[in-house]
Amino acid sequence: MSANQQPTLFDLTPDPWQVDAAMDGLVARIVFAQGAEGIFDYRVPDALRTSMQTGKRVRVPWGRTNRFVEGYCVGISSAPVHDGRLKNVESVLDAQPIASPSMLQLTQWMSEHYLTAWGRVLEAVIPAGVRHQAGTREVILLSVASDWSSSEEAKKLPSKQAAILQVASDNSPLTQKQLCLAAKCTSGPIQALRRKGLLITTKERVQSTWDQESPEPESAAHELNASQQAALETIERGLGGDSHEVYLLHGVTGSGKTEVYMRAIEQVIAAGRQAIVLVPEISLTPQTCRRFRARFRTIAVLHSHLSDSERHWHWQQISSGSIHVVVGARSAVFAPTPRLGLIVIDEEHDASFKQDSVPRYHARDVALQRAALEKFPVILGSATPSLESWHHARTQTFHLIKMGVRIRDLPLPPVDIVDLRTMAFDKKRRGSISRPLEQQMRQALKDKGQVILLLNRRGYSTHIQCPACGMVLRCPECDIALTHHRDLEQALCHYCDFHRPAPPRCPDCQFEGIRYSGSGTQKLEAEVQARFPSSRCLRMDSDSMKRHGSHELALTKFRNGEVDILLGTQMIAKGLDFPNVTLVGVINADSALHLPDFRAAERTFQLITQVAGRTGRGDRGGRVVVQTCQPDHPAVQAAARHDYEQFAAGELPQREPQGYPPFGHMVRIIVRGPDEKNALQYADSWMESLRKGALARPAGIRVLGPAPAPIARLRGLFRFHALVQGPDADQLRQLIRDSVGQVKLPTDVQSVIDVDPTDML
Repeated sequence: MSANQQPTLFDLTPDPWQVDAAMDGLVARIVFAQGAEGIFDYRVPDALRTSMQTGKRVRVPWGRTNRFVEGYCVGISSAPVHDGRLKNVESVLDAQPIASPSMLQLTQWMSEHYLTAWGRVLEAVIPAGVRHQAGTREVILLSVASDWSSSEEAKKLPSKQAAILQVASDNSPLTQKQLCLAAKCTSGPIQALRRKGLLITTKERVQSTWDQESPEPESAAHELNASQQAALETIERGLGGDSHEVYLLHGVTGSGKTEVYMRAIEQVIAAGRQAIVLVPEISLTPQTCRRFRARFRTIAVLHSHLSDSERHWHWQQISSGSIHVVVGARSAVFAPTPRLGLIVIDEEHDASFKQDSVPRYHARDVALQRAALEKFPVILGSATPSLESWHHARTQTFHLIKMGVRIRDLPLPPVDIVDLRTMAFDKKRRGSISRPLEQQMRQALKDKGQVILLLNRRGYSTHIQCPACGMVLRCPECDIALTHHRDLEQALCHYCDFHRPAPPRCPDCQFEGIRYSGSGTQKLEAEVQARFPSSRCLRMDSDSMKRHGSHELALTKFRNGEVDILLGTQMIAKGLDFPNVTLVGVINADSALHLPDFRAAERTFQLITQVAGRTGRGDRGGRVVVQTCQPDHPAVQAAARHDYEQFAAGELPQREPQGYPPFGHMVRIIVRGPDEKNALQYADSWMESLRKGALARPAGIRVLGPAPAPIARLRGLFRFHALVQGPDADQLRQLIRDSVGQVKLPTDVQSVIDVDPTDML
């Protein structure tokens, strides 16, 4: 099949009535975003036969009361016209399909894979701005009557009206204002033509226009080094035909992966196709867009800060085929590109590609499935690939491409490890910055270099405790300590946003010596400003980057040298390229190391390696200082040597005996409710049902739990979780499908099914 014949998201299959005009009637298959799950049949009345198509939303009666609800038409079939068991579709809501057959196929796979109702998947995939036609307005359009030229009225028209009618005939349909301008007339003669029936009116919704961002100055492609050229040549072999290939581009930080992406995309565009580039953090989007706008003339950006109107406008531009490259976070994987030829996932290991609400999809897995359905290649890029992707590459499911050197043969920065345990005995030393790190910072700033400091904790103090009675100030809705935010003097819960004034004394015993302990980014910022008063400091975390455009503004200041020290959470650890950064400091490498999650060591290694890669990208070189209480931990040691393969070789054998991914599959089940006893009782009953079902299947399925979740209470609900593991993913899903409904769900209890979980808290 040629590129032009490739089935795409907007290739519509022939409608059933076009295939067989002699059939008796039509039945629409409908799924709902809310309420009942499953597919329901409705009869299509004759009046709606021409407007009914798959991928459109419809309004149908539901239940005994026949209240009207919205649904999605996912199929149409023939049926005997005398079948009176079916209710009629009341109306069709969309003029054009908002989900094509290929999108329906992809969302059906998501529904089955992630055990989520098909309608709920469609509702999540299609933006609200598209469903509600945000940014459109209804206008009245004027066009000439079909028989106007033979009309007796037309022959008797005054010359002015005849001229207007001729202009309308040549240009219709037009709004009245457009017709007035084109015919150089007032509205009076136009109204006269409408009264005579020679101009007819129709109503239509039209899209508002948005000004495109100014293009970046055009940049030429950089000359490729041998490693980049070899990587591109391997990828090129999969770009020519309609083949689904997956390339894992494992390149060290600064190896020039982005240039390889852009060269591959140039070839895709030259072949008349489009590309999607996914990035994990919104902080990376401005930088990525800047690079791509400088190379490609037409790109669209999809991210969470767009308004509904902007998102709808971008969606229309993409679906029209006028956009060559789509850049965005995880939801951009659903961009309605009609001629998609490549998906690139940068930093493919990043956990933010996993959606934390229904449907709990992983953008990487959805991209792979979409590429398999539409037959085009995928590039997964990372300096620290997920162990799942690495295993697939080692077993030749994916093509492994290695880029082991930096561009211009720049060396990877040396890493110094500082043992924080020695600071505990230094009574003269207080704060988060060790003496070796402070010395390195002073030297870097003296040499006019820039510094990045990573601390993956927000706020000022991470917990508030009374030394007299032992009280820890906790969220009343969650089983978690409140974090002190000094700017507003608030104690804040980072999960449910509960807040209260920071107490000057213990709320329980009134002891006035209450302690504010632990360090967050706000406290680190204050310490930096105190120790380096002449240096310009900027903090980047979710508290300081709330305003639209704040990420781009902050990074622009840092790029332009207006900031000397950039500190923040993990949003500064990935993908950023600033040649003048000569020092990176990791304040506490252990912050995620001991979480109750089998991926804790992997995430620690990835975070250290990624932030270390932000330095040494220029001729001045760079250095990394990692502060840790566990300097001998394998993840820390491997990160200090920039040795991914050593880390993977040590970590994978620990997962295999337990059947953890990539050696097995996993589903996490969470049961939560306001009554702890009811929630636990239901969880116990459900897990017992799963164990009985597992006995009837081939060996290898394990049901672990239920047990209290690591965060045992969240937003007022008690939480219990269980893990269902096994070597066969389809068997796991079928086991859970069969168990749902076998135990009655109490009215106040909720259940969550998370397939392929990445968050174990």
